[in-house]
Amino acid sequence: MRLFAAVLPPVDVVRELAAEVAELRRLPGADGMRWTERAGWHFTLAFYGEVDDELVPELTVRLGRAASRTEPFRLALSGGGQFGHGRALWTGAEGDLRTMRLLAERAEAAARKAGVPMEDHRRYKAHLTVARSRDAVDTRPYVAALHAFHSRTWTVDELVLVRSNLPTSGVPGEQPRYEAVARRALGAAG
Repeated sequence: MRLFAAVLPPVDVVRELAAEVAELRRLPGADGMRWTERAGWHFTLAFYGEVDDELVPELTVRLGRAASRTEPFRLALSGGGQFGHGRALWTGAEGDLRTMRLLAERAEAAARKAGVPMEDHRRYKAHLTVARSRDAVDTRPYVAALHAFHSRTWTVDELVLVRSNLPTSGVPGEQPRYEAVARRALGAAG
C-alpha cells in the first residue's frame, strides 16, 4: 500500500479553501496548472511510499503511540507559497507549528521503528498543495493572492494514516484517490 500520515482539515475549513482556490483559478494562466481536488487536501506529516502489507499493523500501533504522546493543537490555513519554481502551489499553516512538527517527527520515527524504509529526514514544512505543474510556472500572482488567506482556527485532534491510490486509467488530469486506513486520537485519551 502507498501510505502517508496526515492531518486533515475539517469540512468547513476545506470549504473556505475551496472558495479561495476558485478565485485563484480565475487568474490568467490558471488553466495551465493541475488543481488538486478537495478530497486530496491534507497536510502530509510523513510519506511512507509503498509499505508491505505485513508492516501496516505495526505501523498503525506505533502511530497510535505517537498520537497519544502528542497533545491536540490549534491550526489554521494561512498564506501560501510555492516549491520547485512553480511546480507546486500551496497554502501554509499557522498556529502551534512546533507541535505539528513534533507530530511529524514522531510519525516518521514510528515508521522507522515499524520497519518501514524511510528516505533521509528533511526539515518539516507544513503545507497543503492546491496545484501542480509539470513545467516551471510564474506563481507570484497566486502566492500574492494567497497572502491574505486565513481560515478559521481549529483543534487538530487526530493523526490519520492515509492510503493513496494512484490513477490507473491514463485519463489526463485524473487525481489520486485517498482513503483513511486508520485514525488515531491525539493526547492521553487516544
